[in-house]
Amino acid sequence: MNKTGIGIIGIGSIAEKHAMAIREIPNAELIGFYHPNPIKAKAAESKFQVSVFSELSKFLGHSGLDVVCICTPSGVHLEPALAAIQAGKHVFIEKPIEVTLDRADQLIQAAADNQVKLAVVFQNRFSPDFQKLKKAVVEGEFGRLIMGNAQVNWFRDATYYSSSQWKGTIKGDGGGALINQAIHTLDLLLDVMGEVESVFGKVKTTLYPIEGEDLVAVLVNFKSGAMGTITAGTSLYPGYPERLEIFGTEGSAILEAGKLIAWNVRGKESPISGTKAEGSSGASDPTAIGYQLHKAQWERFLESVSKDLPIVVDGVSARKSLELIRGIYHSSKEEKLIRFPFHE
Repeated sequence: MNKTGIGIIGIGSIAEKHAMAIREIPNAELIGFYHPNPIKAKAAESKFQVSVFSELSKFLGHSGLDVVCICTPSGVHLEPALAAIQAGKHVFIEKPIEVTLDRADQLIQAAADNQVKLAVVFQNRFSPDFQKLKKAVVEGEFGRLIMGNAQVNWFRDATYYSSSQWKGTIKGDGGGALINQAIHTLDLLLDVMGEVESVFGKVKTTLYPIEGEDLVAVLVNFKSGAMGTITAGTSLYPGYPERLEIFGTEGSAILEAGKLIAWNVRGKESPISGTKAEGSSGASDPTAIGYQLHKAQWERFLESVSKDLPIVVDGVSARKSLELIRGIYHSSKEEKLIRFPFHE
């Protein structure tokens, strides 16, 4: 079996989850990591039991390297990703694609110009329960959609920010709870509800001495005529599982921590059991999130690479959640309704 060689840029906790996922895929091979600090690179070799390069040119020049996974802080996705793209490698980037629309657009254009695949990690789209919900929406089971709500009311203690040089910063994180934690559920909201027409939002920093926000409230108008709300935070003790609510003229469904907990359609029996399913959520612990959905997205991405198929979550698709977030930030700053498409 021909294996796709994968290298990871970054050696943090999310890089470890990707490594665990890759090592469970028969047609994939983890060939190494890159980190610019030679001392940290040497220590990571013992941890991951694979080569860790401290020179980017040697990492990208590895003869077995086909795909590069970007696990750097959000605000420095562009530079290593561009280097990988220009070296002819397919790229798999952790969310968000970048922290500004200009930097995201540079990546999307570079991938197109160099004819390589570009995917962004939004693994929750691969949850079986979300896919069941999306299929029902596409088939019109809930009727015409009239409301979609996203709630990511999480909690992080002070050490979450104080122990990091980039989390909660504008340059490294792009903001706070909205762009780091809530973006996954916003991606699901947009995938189901469609294009945004306008937003009016407010972000605040209430609990922590960070540059970004730890509290968010937003009203969304969709082009379809539907409305929606977004609430999010990392200051909402003790933290509750993320939630997606979809309402249509014929019924509704609620997804909580990746599991369907409610499904009601007029005149039809619910396809979910009466007992509440337990999902995996990072509501109060960022390490509580598993890697199986990362594995599912990796498998689909590698199939797209080997068979030259369209990418499920490509750069253009991933850009939509970033555009929404940037629009919300601008709405909060200017205290006004922002119409889409949004241009910075």
